[in-house]
Amino acid sequence: MPPRTRNLFDPTSAAKFPLSRTKLEQFIRCRRCFYLDRRLGIGQPPGFPFNLNSAVDHLLKKEFDGYRQRGEAHPLMRAAEIDAIPAPHEQLDEWRNNFKGVRVHHAATNLEIFGAIDDLWITGDSTYSVVDYKATSKKDKVNIDAPWQKSYKRQIDIYQWLLRGNGLAVSNTGYFVYCNGQRDRPGFHSRLEFDIDVIPYKGNDSWVEKSIREAHECLMQDEIPSTTAVCDYCTYYSDLLSLEEV
Repeated sequence: MPPRTRNLFDPTSAAKFPLSRTKLEQFIRCRRCFYLDRRLGIGQPPGFPFNLNSAVDHLLKKEFDGYRQRGEAHPLMRAAEIDAIPAPHEQLDEWRNNFKGVRVHHAATNLEIFGAIDDLWITGDSTYSVVDYKATSKKDKVNIDAPWQKSYKRQIDIYQWLLRGNGLAVSNTGYFVYCNGQRDRPGFHSRLEFDIDVIPYKGNDSWVEKSIREAHECLMQDEIPSTTAVCDYCTYYSDLLSLEEV
């Protein structure tokens, strides 16, 4: 497959360049893969779609929207003793749209950072909380303590940064609505049942500014960054080259 020719960063262009939250996360994980993708049009192989997760996400939004329309707290919020309701913000549909999302123009780099949120809750003092839906199926109770879940936390951090950049008063505390598909039921019977936990997370967006600037510096350079041992894609490619040289 030839390299992609669209949505490539041009160091000589004066136009602002859109950079999604997922691509900033890619930069944090592997600068080489990020550079190959955004500068040279060589993206990582696409993963399989998580259609069940997407279905859970879609249905949760519909469910919370019902309470949003009535101005009421969802039972999950009341059970977690969260003094808030789903926020009835006029831009919520746009901010949820994967092709639009919440956007902030970072003037120092001319990058337009954007990302699509799952939900917003609002307290009585008009402070907003970022909410992200997650779905899995595991035997143990869900949490956000695993090393690989740092990316989940960065996700909320960036959303908080984006919303603050749009003038919202955003609480440091965000929430994961985490759905865990249960395997101990007597049968499937055309229904998958979930245990749902609302997990608070105290965000910290102080790293976002530095990462944006470093991502821009990476894009401006002419040399491809070196491989990293922690990147599975780079490791696979390096091992493949080693075999070809034998």
